[in-house]
Amino acid sequence: MKRLDIEALRTLCAIADHGGITRAAERLSLSQSAVSHKIKRLEISIGFALLTRQPGSPLLSQDGQRLLSYARRICILHDEAVLSLSKQPLAGRIRLGMTEDVTSSNLSRILGRFTRLHPNVAVRTHVKQSVILQRELEKGEIDISMMQIFTVDLRPSDTLLFQDTVHWVKAKDMELSFDRVVPFLSYDNDCFFKHWAMGVENSLASGLETVLECASSAGIASAIQSGLGVALLPGRYLTDEMQIIDDLFPPTPELAYILRIGRYSRSEHVQSFAKEIAIGVNSKTNLQIA
Repeated sequence: MKRLDIEALRTLCAIADHGGITRAAERLSLSQSAVSHKIKRLEISIGFALLTRQPGSPLLSQDGQRLLSYARRICILHDEAVLSLSKQPLAGRIRLGMTEDVTSSNLSRILGRFTRLHPNVAVRTHVKQSVILQRELEKGEIDISMMQIFTVDLRPSDTLLFQDTVHWVKAKDMELSFDRVVPFLSYDNDCFFKHWAMGVENSLASGLETVLECASSAGIASAIQSGLGVALLPGRYLTDEMQIIDDLFPPTPELAYILRIGRYSRSEHVQSFAKEIAIGVNSKTNLQIA
């Protein structure tokens, strides 16, 4: 009977979660060759290729995707078993910051499971914009954050949950003229989409005027569909009533949904909590629009 090595399965999960061998190696504190070797041995063991290894193709092969779902469950059960036998239960407090985009029933399930496994760890959460959460992390006011950033701002220590595109959009029946100021819809004054759009490098600051600030993605989507203005919106929020107008504006950076731990928050219970979230939230479909 073929046997699956638990550390090789954990490595496969890390490659999927972090978008490739390079970031997985950084996260696991291993060399790239060590990560590649673990995956190669696993492929030889089961007789299937797990990675496509072709530019432009999905990261994992079909067999890799199939094994990934089992690997996640096996690692979860393995870690639960180890925790149940631990003589030193985790205890402490975790301050979690997250953006509206990641408040979902699935996240509630993850939080509930962690609380059941670690009843002596208290988790406190609040919802704010990414810019504010980053400041709170730097000041040590929160321990961990689930938020959006542009992919160019990714750090090696970040856990990449998934990526998305960002688009300039308007209502299909909205008439857009550059002979006058273009009405712009923003999440609020701390919206990093707004900061980017109003940046000098985009030559748009004088041509955009913020006419609405709304912290809710549903509110922004409704305002777009009502023809109140143009906005920058993640691809997951696009609807048939919206028109993409990327060709009329500067190209936008890609968006990354990440998990980031504060530099002052490296305790075992915080690390364990981060791992639980990374395992439970691993694809675009896992995070539903709130």
